[in-house]
Amino acid sequence: MGKEVSLKLDKDYDNFLNVIKKRLKDTQLRVANSVNQEVIKFYWHLGKDIIQIQASKRHWGSKFIEQLSHDLQTTNPGTTGFSKRSLEYMRLFAILYPDEVQFTQQAAAQLPWSSIQLLIDKFRDDPVRREWYANEILINGWSRSTLSMHIKSELYERQSEASGKVSNYRKVLPSPQSDLAHEILKNPYSFDFLTISKDAHEREIEKALIEHIKDFLLELGSGFSFVGTQVPIEIEGENYFIDVLFYHLKLRSFVVIELKAKKFKPADLGQLSFYLSAVDEIFRHPQDNATIGILLCESRSKIIAEYALKKINAPIGVSEYILSKALPKELKTSLPTIEEIEAELNESIKDED
Repeated sequence: MGKEVSLKLDKDYDNFLNVIKKRLKDTQLRVANSVNQEVIKFYWHLGKDIIQIQASKRHWGSKFIEQLSHDLQTTNPGTTGFSKRSLEYMRLFAILYPDEVQFTQQAAAQLPWSSIQLLIDKFRDDPVRREWYANEILINGWSRSTLSMHIKSELYERQSEASGKVSNYRKVLPSPQSDLAHEILKNPYSFDFLTISKDAHEREIEKALIEHIKDFLLELGSGFSFVGTQVPIEIEGENYFIDVLFYHLKLRSFVVIELKAKKFKPADLGQLSFYLSAVDEIFRHPQDNATIGILLCESRSKIIAEYALKKINAPIGVSEYILSKALPKELKTSLPTIEEIEAELNESIKDED
């Protein structure tokens, strides 16, 4: 008989174990989602019951919800979710989704209760935005804190057609890649997590973004995977450097981001188009889709950008970025001056220009 080899060293066993681990994790997620949906359905029904009781002629008084909250918590010690405030949310929940059949088909029926409460708070009278954010939670797996951040940054407004998004993706890319590429584009991109001056140079912004890569990826959206910054490419003995390179897992393509700390000029498209061709030639695999580009400028005329893109065959989107929003006067006095921020920046980031 041959000498037994430890299973830990057997590649086939290792592969088998990984398959079982993944299957177990998938099962646990399905069970958790199923339990959550049943809980949300229970909350909806309880909210519906409260509405019906309050509309009936039963004289249970104005303390009805408060008493119900107390009794439910007393009979279910250790169980959360039955505070007076939560019961009032359940009532509002049932008001916003009055039809049970339609409710079960909505994204909200699959969301965590804390996210539903936030959506009720922010968009009680705005069903369009409420459903848009609910769907985005399901697609991207946002936590409540991530949802809150995107609401504060007005993601819906920045990602909608009304934001003034400009690209030629739908013209030069095949479907469905063209629609997805245009959908992920925003205007403007919010970099208010960066503590740098509005007058910072492109390399300073780029370095600060990489230092805050987690926040940068969150702002870009789901699917972006960081490849590198100042990525070198050599063509005909000459060296060029791509500002920031990503790979998008849903688009199955590389994404080149070029930063311009100035107003958009049509000539900027030529450089980015050149980089897209180079990435397609050097990095792109046969199964990858065409590389797309995003040009981020300090400011941009929508009309000029649209004219400039008309004859460009490379897939490019042109957007603005903002470093911070205007602050109330009473807060400005407690913040460091531009000079103080620049001094701090110069200590932490060496200018390579």
